[in-house]
Amino acid sequence: MREDAIEGARTKVGAIYRSDSRRVLATLIRLLGDFELAEEALHDAFAAALEQWPRDGLPASPRAWLVSTGRFKAIDKLRRASRFDPLDEPAEQLESQIDESASQAVYEEIVEDDRLRLIFTCCHPALSPDAQVALTLREVCGLTTEEIASAFLTGATTLAQRIVRAKAKIREAHIPYEVPSQNELPERLEAVLWVVYLVFNEGYSASSGGALTRADLSAEAIRLGRLLTLLLPEPEISGLLALMLLQESRRAARTSPGGELVLLEDQDRTRWNEEQIAEGLALVKNTLASGRAGPYTLQAAIAAVHARADTMAATDWSEIVKLYELLERLQPSPVIELNRAVALAMRDGPAAGLALVDAILARGELADYHLAHAARADFCRRLGRTAEAQADYRRALELVKQEPERRFLQRRLAELSG
Repeated sequence: MREDAIEGARTKVGAIYRSDSRRVLATLIRLLGDFELAEEALHDAFAAALEQWPRDGLPASPRAWLVSTGRFKAIDKLRRASRFDPLDEPAEQLESQIDESASQAVYEEIVEDDRLRLIFTCCHPALSPDAQVALTLREVCGLTTEEIASAFLTGATTLAQRIVRAKAKIREAHIPYEVPSQNELPERLEAVLWVVYLVFNEGYSASSGGALTRADLSAEAIRLGRLLTLLLPEPEISGLLALMLLQESRRAARTSPGGELVLLEDQDRTRWNEEQIAEGLALVKNTLASGRAGPYTLQAAIAAVHARADTMAATDWSEIVKLYELLERLQPSPVIELNRAVALAMRDGPAAGLALVDAILARGELADYHLAHAARADFCRRLGRTAEAQADYRRALELVKQEPERRFLQRRLAELSG
Protein backbone atom coordinates (compact mmCIF):
# COMPACT_ATOMS: atom_id res chain seq x y z
CA MET A 1 0.00 0.00 0.00
CA ARG A 2 1.31 3.46 -0.87
CA GLU A 3 2.71 5.52 1.99
CA ASP A 4 0.42 8.47 1.26
CA ALA A 5 -2.65 6.18 1.40
CA ILE A 6 -1.48 4.72 4.71
CA GLU A 7 -0.89 8.19 6.12
CA GLY A 8 -4.30 9.31 4.84
CA ALA A 9 -6.00 6.40 6.61
CA ARG A 10 -4.15 7.17 9.84
CA THR A 11 -5.20 10.81 9.58
CA LYS A 12 -8.82 9.72 9.23
CA VAL A 13 -8.47 7.49 12.30
CA GLY A 14 -7.25 10.52 14.24
CA ALA A 15 -10.11 12.64 12.96
CA ILE A 16 -12.66 9.98 13.90
CA TYR A 17 -11.10 9.71 17.35
CA ARG A 18 -11.56 13.45 17.87
CA SER A 19 -15.13 13.51 16.55
CA ASP A 20 -16.55 10.17 17.65
CA SER A 21 -14.49 8.68 20.50
CA ARG A 22 -16.84 9.97 23.21
CA ARG A 23 -19.86 8.53 21.37
CA VAL A 24 -18.08 5.19 21.05
CA LEU A 25 -17.08 5.29 24.72
CA ALA A 26 -20.63 6.07 25.84
CA THR A 27 -22.00 3.12 23.87
CA LEU A 28 -19.28 0.81 25.21
CA ILE A 29 -20.05 1.89 28.77
CA ARG A 30 -23.71 1.09 28.19
CA LEU A 31 -22.87 -2.31 26.68
CA LEU A 32 -20.08 -3.30 29.06
CA GLY A 33 -21.38 -1.69 32.24
CA ASP A 34 -17.95 -0.61 33.48
CA PHE A 35 -15.93 2.59 32.99
CA GLU A 36 -12.50 1.03 33.12
CA LEU A 37 -13.38 -1.91 30.86
CA ALA A 38 -15.05 0.44 28.36
CA GLU A 39 -12.07 2.80 28.31
CA GLU A 40 -9.69 -0.11 27.69
CA ALA A 41 -12.00 -1.41 24.96
CA LEU A 42 -12.07 2.03 23.34
CA HIS A 43 -8.28 2.22 23.19
CA ASP A 44 -8.06 -1.38 21.94
CA ALA A 45 -10.57 -0.61 19.19
CA PHE A 46 -8.68 2.45 17.97
CA ALA A 47 -5.38 0.55 18.14
CA ALA A 48 -6.95 -2.11 15.92
CA ALA A 49 -8.23 0.61 13.58
CA LEU A 50 -4.72 2.06 13.24
CA GLU A 51 -3.50 -1.39 12.25
CA GLN A 52 -6.32 -2.53 9.99
CA TRP A 53 -7.81 0.54 8.31
CA PRO A 54 -4.61 1.60 6.51
CA ARG A 55 -4.41 -1.94 5.13
CA ASP A 56 -8.08 -2.79 4.50
CA GLY A 57 -9.61 0.64 4.03
CA LEU A 58 -12.22 2.44 6.15
CA PRO A 59 -15.34 0.42 7.03
CA ALA A 60 -18.73 1.61 5.81
CA SER A 61 -19.65 2.67 9.36
CA PRO A 62 -16.49 3.48 11.34
CA ARG A 63 -18.36 4.13 14.59
CA ALA A 64 -20.22 0.80 14.44
CA TRP A 65 -16.95 -0.96 13.60
CA LEU A 66 -15.24 0.59 16.61
CA VAL A 67 -18.09 -0.31 18.97
CA SER A 68 -18.19 -3.90 17.69
CA THR A 69 -14.41 -4.28 17.83
CA GLY A 70 -14.22 -2.77 21.31
CA ARG A 71 -16.97 -5.06 22.54
CA PHE A 72 -15.27 -8.19 21.23
CA LYS A 73 -11.90 -7.07 22.59
CA ALA A 74 -13.51 -6.71 26.02
CA ILE A 75 -15.18 -10.12 25.79
CA ASP A 76 -11.88 -11.73 24.80
CA LYS A 77 -10.12 -10.04 27.70
CA LEU A 78 -12.75 -11.26 30.16
CA ARG A 79 -12.67 -14.75 28.70
CA ARG A 80 -8.89 -14.93 29.12
CA ALA A 81 -9.15 -13.67 32.69
CA SER A 82 -11.88 -16.21 33.50
CA ARG A 83 -9.49 -19.09 32.79
CA PHE A 84 -7.96 -18.36 36.18
CA ASP A 85 -11.37 -18.64 37.86
CA PRO A 86 -13.45 -21.44 36.32
CA LEU A 87 -16.41 -20.65 38.57
CA ASP A 88 -16.77 -17.22 37.01
CA GLU A 89 -17.88 -16.74 33.42
CA PRO A 90 -17.92 -12.95 32.92
CA ALA A 91 -17.61 -13.11 29.14
CA GLU A 92 -20.67 -15.31 28.79
CA GLN A 93 -22.59 -13.09 31.20
CA LEU A 94 -21.57 -10.02 29.21
CA GLU A 95 -22.65 -11.57 25.91
CA SER A 96 -26.00 -12.40 27.49
CA GLN A 97 -26.39 -8.85 28.76
CA ILE A 98 -25.55 -7.42 25.36
CA ASP A 99 -28.03 -9.68 23.64
CA GLU A 100 -30.73 -8.69 26.11
CA SER A 101 -29.99 -5.01 25.59
CA ALA A 102 -31.52 -5.25 22.12
CA SER A 103 -35.02 -5.39 23.67
CA GLN A 104 -35.77 -2.39 25.86
CA ALA A 105 -38.85 -0.64 27.19
CA VAL A 106 -40.55 1.98 25.05
CA TYR A 107 -39.31 4.73 27.35
CA GLU A 108 -35.67 3.75 26.90
CA GLU A 109 -36.13 3.86 23.15
CA ILE A 110 -36.89 7.57 23.48
CA VAL A 111 -33.38 8.13 24.79
CA GLU A 112 -31.60 7.19 21.58
CA ASP A 113 -28.39 9.03 22.28
CA ASP A 114 -25.93 7.05 24.37
CA ARG A 115 -24.11 10.15 25.60
CA LEU A 116 -27.34 11.58 26.93
CA ARG A 117 -28.04 8.23 28.60
CA LEU A 118 -24.57 8.27 30.11
CA ILE A 119 -25.02 11.81 31.41
CA PHE A 120 -28.05 10.68 33.41
CA THR A 121 -26.08 7.67 34.64
CA CYS A 122 -23.18 9.82 35.80
CA CYS A 123 -25.66 12.09 37.57
CA HIS A 124 -26.69 9.35 39.97
CA PRO A 125 -27.85 10.76 43.33
CA ALA A 126 -25.30 8.58 45.16
CA LEU A 127 -22.61 10.93 43.86
CA SER A 128 -22.14 14.47 45.10
CA PRO A 129 -23.37 17.18 42.69
CA ASP A 130 -19.82 18.37 41.96
CA ALA A 131 -18.69 14.79 41.30
CA GLN A 132 -21.64 14.18 39.00
CA VAL A 133 -20.79 17.16 36.84
CA ALA A 134 -17.02 16.63 36.85
CA LEU A 135 -17.32 12.96 35.89
CA THR A 136 -19.78 13.67 33.11
CA LEU A 137 -17.72 16.49 31.63
CA ARG A 138 -14.63 14.29 31.64
CA GLU A 139 -16.04 10.96 30.49
CA VAL A 140 -18.98 11.95 28.32
CA CYS A 141 -17.78 15.18 26.75
CA GLY A 142 -14.03 14.68 26.79
CA LEU A 143 -13.09 17.97 28.44
CA THR A 144 -9.64 17.98 29.99
CA THR A 145 -9.15 18.14 33.73
CA GLU A 146 -7.84 21.70 33.32
CA GLU A 147 -10.92 22.81 31.38
CA ILE A 148 -13.27 21.36 33.97
CA ALA A 149 -11.25 22.87 36.82
CA SER A 150 -11.60 26.27 35.18
CA ALA A 151 -15.37 25.83 34.95
CA PHE A 152 -15.47 24.92 38.65
CA LEU A 153 -13.05 27.72 39.60
CA THR A 154 -10.96 25.10 41.40
CA GLY A 155 -7.53 23.49 41.06
CA ALA A 156 -6.82 20.78 38.49
CA THR A 157 -5.41 18.41 41.16
CA THR A 158 -8.51 18.75 43.31
CA LEU A 159 -10.72 18.16 40.30
CA ALA A 160 -8.76 15.06 39.23
CA GLN A 161 -9.13 13.57 42.72
CA ARG A 162 -12.85 14.26 42.59
CA ILE A 163 -13.19 12.30 39.35
CA VAL A 164 -11.16 9.37 40.71
CA ARG A 165 -13.34 9.23 43.83
CA ALA A 166 -16.51 9.34 41.72
CA LYS A 167 -15.36 6.35 39.65
CA ALA A 168 -14.46 4.45 42.81
CA LYS A 169 -17.89 5.22 44.26
CA ILE A 170 -19.61 3.88 41.13
CA ARG A 171 -17.54 0.71 41.29
CA GLU A 172 -17.85 0.09 45.02
CA ALA A 173 -21.55 0.94 45.28
CA HIS A 174 -22.35 -1.09 42.15
CA ILE A 175 -24.19 1.86 40.65
CA PRO A 176 -25.93 0.51 37.53
CA TYR A 177 -25.31 1.88 34.06
CA GLU A 178 -28.90 2.27 33.00
CA VAL A 179 -31.45 4.81 31.89
CA PRO A 180 -33.29 6.21 34.92
CA SER A 181 -37.00 5.60 35.05
CA GLN A 182 -39.36 8.49 34.31
CA ASN A 183 -40.09 9.10 37.99
CA GLU A 184 -36.33 9.32 38.71
CA LEU A 185 -35.61 11.87 35.99
CA PRO A 186 -36.57 15.07 37.85
CA GLU A 187 -34.08 14.46 40.69
CA ARG A 188 -31.32 13.95 38.12
CA LEU A 189 -32.27 16.95 35.99
CA GLU A 190 -30.57 19.75 37.93
CA ALA A 191 -27.12 18.18 37.61
CA VAL A 192 -27.75 17.25 33.96
CA LEU A 193 -28.69 20.83 33.08
CA TRP A 194 -25.61 22.08 34.90
CA VAL A 195 -23.47 19.73 32.83
CA VAL A 196 -24.94 20.94 29.55
CA TYR A 197 -24.59 24.55 30.71
CA LEU A 198 -20.91 24.16 31.58
CA VAL A 199 -20.18 22.35 28.32
CA PHE A 200 -21.77 25.21 26.42
CA ASN A 201 -19.86 27.81 28.43
CA GLU A 202 -16.57 26.11 27.61
CA GLY A 203 -17.53 26.17 23.95
CA TYR A 204 -18.80 29.75 24.00
CA SER A 205 -15.72 31.08 25.79
CA ALA A 206 -12.91 28.53 26.03
CA SER A 207 -11.13 28.57 29.39
CA SER A 208 -7.70 28.28 27.78
CA GLY A 209 -5.92 27.81 24.49
CA GLY A 210 -5.44 29.72 21.27
CA ALA A 211 -9.08 30.12 20.23
CA LEU A 212 -11.78 32.25 21.84
CA THR A 213 -14.47 29.64 21.26
CA ARG A 214 -14.88 25.90 20.67
CA ALA A 215 -17.73 25.44 18.23
CA ASP A 216 -17.74 21.66 18.70
CA LEU A 217 -18.60 21.95 22.40
CA SER A 218 -21.28 24.59 21.85
CA ALA A 219 -22.90 22.49 19.14
CA GLU A 220 -22.75 19.41 21.37
CA ALA A 221 -24.42 21.25 24.25
CA ILE A 222 -27.19 22.57 22.00
CA ARG A 223 -27.72 19.10 20.56
CA LEU A 224 -28.02 17.64 24.06
CA GLY A 225 -30.37 20.47 25.02
CA ARG A 226 -32.67 19.60 22.11
CA LEU A 227 -32.64 15.94 23.10
CA LEU A 228 -33.53 16.88 26.66
CA THR A 229 -36.54 18.90 25.51
CA LEU A 230 -37.81 15.79 23.72
CA LEU A 231 -37.13 13.62 26.72
CA LEU A 232 -38.70 15.76 29.43
CA PRO A 233 -40.90 18.80 28.68
CA GLU A 234 -39.73 20.96 31.59
CA PRO A 235 -39.66 24.79 31.31
CA GLU A 236 -36.05 25.06 32.56
CA ILE A 237 -34.85 22.75 29.80
CA SER A 238 -36.42 25.07 27.24
CA GLY A 239 -34.94 28.02 29.13
CA LEU A 240 -31.46 26.54 28.89
CA LEU A 241 -31.88 25.76 25.20
CA ALA A 242 -33.06 29.34 24.62
CA LEU A 243 -30.04 30.71 26.48
CA MET A 244 -27.62 28.63 24.42
CA LEU A 245 -29.25 29.56 21.10
CA LEU A 246 -29.28 33.28 21.89
CA GLN A 247 -25.66 33.25 23.02
CA GLU A 248 -24.56 31.10 20.08
CA SER A 249 -26.29 33.48 17.65
CA ARG A 250 -23.47 35.97 18.27
CA ARG A 251 -20.58 33.58 17.56
CA ALA A 252 -19.68 34.89 14.09
CA ALA A 253 -19.46 38.48 15.35
CA ARG A 254 -17.44 37.77 18.49
CA THR A 255 -14.08 37.42 16.75
CA SER A 256 -12.31 39.31 13.99
CA PRO A 257 -11.12 37.55 10.82
CA GLY A 258 -7.78 37.15 12.59
CA GLY A 259 -9.34 35.53 15.65
CA GLU A 260 -9.19 38.58 17.92
CA LEU A 261 -11.82 39.22 20.58
CA VAL A 262 -14.56 41.68 19.57
CA LEU A 263 -16.52 43.23 22.45
CA LEU A 264 -20.31 43.28 22.38
CA GLU A 265 -20.33 47.05 21.83
CA ASP A 266 -18.16 46.67 18.72
CA GLN A 267 -19.86 43.66 17.15
CA ASP A 268 -21.46 43.82 13.71
CA ARG A 269 -24.99 42.81 14.65
CA THR A 270 -25.90 42.02 11.07
CA ARG A 271 -23.69 38.94 11.52
CA TRP A 272 -25.83 37.63 14.36
CA ASN A 273 -27.75 34.48 13.43
CA GLU A 274 -31.36 35.57 13.00
CA GLU A 275 -32.71 32.00 12.88
CA GLN A 276 -31.20 31.14 16.25
CA ILE A 277 -32.41 34.44 17.70
CA ALA A 278 -35.97 33.82 16.51
CA GLU A 279 -36.01 30.31 17.98
CA GLY A 280 -34.46 31.50 21.24
CA LEU A 281 -36.90 34.40 21.65
CA ALA A 282 -39.87 32.10 21.08
CA LEU A 283 -38.58 29.66 23.69
CA VAL A 284 -38.05 32.47 26.22
CA LYS A 285 -41.56 33.80 25.65
CA ASN A 286 -43.19 30.40 26.12
CA THR A 287 -41.08 29.51 29.15
CA LEU A 288 -41.75 32.81 30.93
CA ALA A 289 -45.46 32.34 30.20
CA SER A 290 -45.35 29.03 32.10
CA GLY A 291 -44.75 30.92 35.34
CA ARG A 292 -41.95 28.50 36.26
CA ALA A 293 -38.89 30.49 35.26
CA GLY A 294 -35.66 29.27 36.82
CA PRO A 295 -32.07 30.55 36.61
CA TYR A 296 -31.49 29.40 33.03
CA THR A 297 -34.68 31.04 31.85
CA LEU A 298 -33.72 34.30 33.56
CA GLN A 299 -30.31 34.21 31.88
CA ALA A 300 -32.07 33.55 28.59
CA ALA A 301 -34.31 36.55 29.23
CA ILE A 302 -31.18 38.69 29.69
CA ALA A 303 -29.75 37.35 26.43
CA ALA A 304 -33.10 38.13 24.78
CA VAL A 305 -32.84 41.79 25.79
CA HIS A 306 -29.46 41.96 24.05
CA ALA A 307 -30.81 40.12 21.00
CA ARG A 308 -33.69 42.56 20.56
CA ALA A 309 -31.45 45.65 20.71
CA ASP A 310 -30.20 47.11 17.43
CA THR A 311 -27.23 48.78 19.12
CA MET A 312 -25.41 48.78 22.44
CA ALA A 313 -26.90 52.21 23.24
CA ALA A 314 -30.43 50.96 22.51
CA THR A 315 -30.11 48.10 25.00
CA ASP A 316 -32.56 48.24 27.91
CA TRP A 317 -29.96 48.14 30.67
CA SER A 318 -32.54 48.82 33.37
CA GLU A 319 -34.35 45.62 32.41
CA ILE A 320 -31.07 43.70 32.44
CA VAL A 321 -30.20 45.00 35.93
CA LYS A 322 -33.65 43.93 37.18
CA LEU A 323 -33.25 40.47 35.67
CA TYR A 324 -29.83 40.07 37.28
CA GLU A 325 -31.31 41.09 40.64
CA LEU A 326 -33.99 38.40 40.24
CA LEU A 327 -31.37 35.88 39.18
CA GLU A 328 -29.15 36.71 42.15
CA ARG A 329 -32.03 36.21 44.57
CA LEU A 330 -32.84 32.89 42.98
CA GLN A 331 -29.23 31.70 42.67
CA PRO A 332 -26.76 33.78 44.74
CA SER A 333 -23.32 33.79 43.13
CA PRO A 334 -20.39 36.21 43.02
CA VAL A 335 -20.15 35.69 39.24
CA ILE A 336 -23.79 36.72 38.80
CA GLU A 337 -23.08 39.70 41.07
CA LEU A 338 -20.13 40.60 38.83
CA ASN A 339 -22.35 40.47 35.75
CA ARG A 340 -24.87 42.71 37.52
CA ALA A 341 -22.03 45.16 38.23
CA VAL A 342 -21.26 45.36 34.51
CA ALA A 343 -24.92 46.00 33.69
CA LEU A 344 -25.15 48.56 36.51
CA ALA A 345 -22.13 50.38 35.08
CA MET A 346 -23.87 50.58 31.71
CA ARG A 347 -27.03 51.98 33.32
CA ASP A 348 -25.64 54.24 36.07
CA GLY A 349 -22.01 54.78 35.08
CA PRO A 350 -18.68 53.07 35.85
CA ALA A 351 -18.50 54.33 39.44
CA ALA A 352 -21.59 52.27 40.34
CA GLY A 353 -20.08 49.16 38.80
CA LEU A 354 -16.74 49.77 40.50
CA ALA A 355 -18.33 50.01 43.95
CA LEU A 356 -20.00 46.64 43.49
CA VAL A 357 -16.86 44.92 42.18
CA ASP A 358 -14.83 46.33 45.07
CA ALA A 359 -17.37 44.86 47.49
CA ILE A 360 -17.05 41.44 45.86
CA LEU A 361 -13.25 41.51 45.97
CA ALA A 362 -13.24 42.84 49.54
CA ARG A 363 -15.05 39.68 50.60
CA GLY A 364 -12.22 37.64 49.10
CA GLU A 365 -14.46 36.29 46.35
CA LEU A 366 -13.28 36.04 42.71
CA ALA A 367 -9.74 37.04 43.73
CA ASP A 368 -8.38 34.57 41.16
CA TYR A 369 -11.03 35.21 38.50
CA HIS A 370 -9.48 37.22 35.69
CA LEU A 371 -12.79 38.71 34.52
CA ALA A 372 -13.35 40.37 37.89
CA HIS A 373 -10.03 42.22 37.61
CA ALA A 374 -10.63 42.96 33.92
CA ALA A 375 -14.02 44.51 34.78
CA ARG A 376 -12.50 46.61 37.55
CA ALA A 377 -9.74 47.72 35.18
CA ASP A 378 -12.32 48.81 32.61
CA PHE A 379 -14.31 50.79 35.17
CA CYS A 380 -11.13 52.54 36.37
CA ARG A 381 -10.10 53.22 32.76
CA ARG A 382 -13.44 54.85 32.05
CA LEU A 383 -13.13 56.92 35.25
CA GLY A 384 -9.64 58.12 34.33
CA ARG A 385 -8.00 56.24 37.21
CA THR A 386 -5.17 55.10 34.99
CA ALA A 387 -2.75 53.70 37.58
CA GLU A 388 -5.44 51.50 39.12
CA ALA A 389 -6.61 50.35 35.72
CA GLN A 390 -3.05 49.36 34.77
CA ALA A 391 -2.61 47.39 37.98
CA ASP A 392 -5.90 45.56 37.45
CA TYR A 393 -5.08 44.75 33.82
CA ARG A 394 -1.73 43.32 34.96
CA ARG A 395 -3.49 41.19 37.57
CA ALA A 396 -5.99 39.95 34.96
CA LEU A 397 -3.08 39.08 32.66
CA GLU A 398 -1.51 36.98 35.42
CA LEU A 399 -4.71 34.91 35.63
CA VAL A 400 -6.01 34.67 32.06
CA LYS A 401 -5.35 31.41 30.19
CA GLN A 402 -6.97 32.13 26.85
CA GLU A 403 -4.82 33.76 24.19
CA PRO A 404 -7.39 36.05 22.47
CA GLU A 405 -8.39 37.45 25.88
CA ARG A 406 -4.73 37.82 26.80
CA ARG A 407 -4.03 39.81 23.63
CA PHE A 408 -7.07 42.00 24.26
CA LEU A 409 -5.94 42.80 27.80
CA GLN A 410 -2.43 43.52 26.55
CA ARG A 411 -3.83 45.97 23.99
CA ARG A 412 -5.86 47.73 26.68
CA LEU A 413 -2.79 47.98 28.91
CA ALA A 414 -0.66 49.26 26.05
CA GLU A 415 -3.24 51.96 25.28
CA LEU A 416 -3.06 53.19 28.88
CA SER A 417 0.74 53.03 28.93
CA GLY A 418 1.04 54.91 25.67
